[in-house]
Amino acid sequence: LPDAWAGQPQWLILETGFGFGLNFLTTWAAWRADPARPRLLHFVSVEAHPVAPGELLRAAAAYPELIELARALASRWDELLPGFHRLSFDDGRVLLTLCVGDVQAMLRAQRFEADSIFLDGFSPDRNPQMWSPDTLKAVSRFARRGTGIATWTIARAVRDALTQNGFQVRKAPGLPPKRDCLRGVFDPAWTPRRRTPPAERTGPGRCAVIGAGLGGAAVAASLARRGWRVTVFDRADRPAAGASGLPVGVLAPHVSPDDALLSRLTRAGLRATWQQLESMLLEGQDWRASGVLERRPEGDVRVPPGWRAEGPNLSWPADAVQLHAARLPPDTAALWHRRAGWVRPRALIEAWLAQPGIEVRTGTEATALEASAAGWHVLDTQRKPLGMFDRVVVAAGFESGRFAPLLPLQPVRGQVEWGHAPAHTPLPSMPVNGDGHLIAGVPDGERLLWLGGATFDRDSTDMSARAADAAANRARLVRLHPLAGALQPESSWVGVRCASGDRRPLVGPVAGPPGVWVCTALGSRGLTFAALCAELLAAHWHGEPLPLPAALAKALDTRRP
Repeated sequence: LPDAWAGQPQWLILETGFGFGLNFLTTWAAWRADPARPRLLHFVSVEAHPVAPGELLRAAAAYPELIELARALASRWDELLPGFHRLSFDDGRVLLTLCVGDVQAMLRAQRFEADSIFLDGFSPDRNPQMWSPDTLKAVSRFARRGTGIATWTIARAVRDALTQNGFQVRKAPGLPPKRDCLRGVFDPAWTPRRRTPPAERTGPGRCAVIGAGLGGAAVAASLARRGWRVTVFDRADRPAAGASGLPVGVLAPHVSPDDALLSRLTRAGLRATWQQLESMLLEGQDWRASGVLERRPEGDVRVPPGWRAEGPNLSWPADAVQLHAARLPPDTAALWHRRAGWVRPRALIEAWLAQPGIEVRTGTEATALEASAAGWHVLDTQRKPLGMFDRVVVAAGFESGRFAPLLPLQPVRGQVEWGHAPAHTPLPSMPVNGDGHLIAGVPDGERLLWLGGATFDRDSTDMSARAADAAANRARLVRLHPLAGALQPESSWVGVRCASGDRRPLVGPVAGPPGVWVCTALGSRGLTFAALCAELLAAHWHGEPLPLPAALAKALDTRRP
């Protein structure tokens, strides 16, 4: 590198042993400096014991050209619990997927064909597991014919093991203090057999996205970053007119004592969204990184075994200081979520849809799809074609069922109340959730907006506000926070969410001719899941590394049991 990646649309690297991150930082710097760089750089690294952020900075201090990048890396180096962590840089064009855990388990959980492989920098004597026959065999499963490999280790046992797994290797001059290194290429004398065929790397083309809410906007942005020309259709006269049009929403993780599937999914989704918020929106106006206090009415503030007050987890039972800031009694049972806050969904949607390569056609209702030899026609209410596209993504909320009738979709009506409070009104400075949620102190011109609710009315698409729901929301708010009784609602907001049968998002192909996918059923967690689901869809299309372990990705797939 960088000669090998010149002119390529993307470059995928697998590394065993992240260490202090110098391989990643050097590769990132080379990518930045190369005018012929690929559009997207994926760097996947396995690390059992991530170092502290300060150690990353100290290691990079000897290389002035890497210090700026090391600071950017250290700023996102948090909550590195076991599992996958997708860290995004340079407007989403440099993607680091850090796989924290045992090397063989992490390799089993990831699937892609690497263009380059970097092996652990420590010798087999110091880190034998990284060089075991099983590990090197697992690494070889990521190689295609022509994949390059490199390591600082030149031990004879390593050379022999790599040769047995299909790599042609040779010693080459190293860099101080290393005199030699090992380089090679995957070129086995036999035809490799794969349990599952490698994912197809689809080239960018024209894509229609039906729906201009959180799901559709996130998909459009992810595909546009990869070179697709995206047209977004929505029958409303503006984006974010449906359930994604909530004036302000809570962004917070789900925490369970056993770290259940939903908990792991929401952590991954929240990280994906958080990075988008940091890079695209104005903090304090469009969103606020205030943290969220979650009340636990039954007093259960248990967290998964191994979590600690000092981290790396960012959720922990609330202490007296946090409860005081939330204006709650010191004996209140609650969790404090540090990476959490409030977001204006419309601001995020507009930022996504403003990316280059995206055309938004509002006031245009797509009602049907028609396959042809050249692709897919998107048809309007008169069955007239709105355009021809290579692929279509349906992200139309509960109306996605029109295009995917076999999916288990359910409308869920929700109502919230909102109003304005005088600046001196004593209210919590961060969102409080639990049985409902209260968001206060949101800038709205010269006033401060508050919002609370919400109701869940399954199988209802009624968009009219209901007095009974408003009363239920008022009662819910008073139970949630003792100061909420003084709030005077000015209006109600109603939206219809889309949920699946198991309450998890649906991302994947629709049954029938190939080319139609969905990204839907985000439920009440659209802010949490939209960016993650969009990146998962893009990874499937382009043969990229998954942003989630394979088991979690399968849990979101339309083809799941």
